[in-house]
Amino acid sequence: MNLKKQDKSIRAYMGQDTVFNGTLTFQGTVRIDGKFEGEVITDDTLIVGETGEVTAEITAGTVICKGRIKGVINAKQRIEVHAASQILGNIRTPSLQVEVGGIFDGNCDMSSSDKKILSLVKPDEKGKLSSA
Repeated sequence: MNLKKQDKSIRAYMGQDTVFNGTLTFQGTVRIDGKFEGEVITDDTLIVGETGEVTAEITAGTVICKGRIKGVINAKQRIEVHAASQILGNIRTPSLQVEVGGIFDGNCDMSSSDKKILSLVKPDEKGKLSSA
């Protein structure tokens, strides 16, 4: 297993020859290089490696795709689509990064469930902006 520097904190690893169907719940970082089908639930990080193929409903903090994901993703922090990888399906995340060569085919919702604070800004008599 040749893990890069960013992957050293991985708590669980599903190798290239692994096939798993079911529900995966975890804390920390998990990397999948095999085939997974089902549901993923975590507040932490899911990494789908270059040879990984995931067909699932994913709820996670961060999803890093270097392989192929098909399904619905709800990421609380961010989703990364690396070069030569694919996400096919709808996603919801406040932050999306797609590298050149990465494919995202689906709908993206980047609205936040956090309460938004709006303030009205208007120019004063001299044309300077000030809060109302």
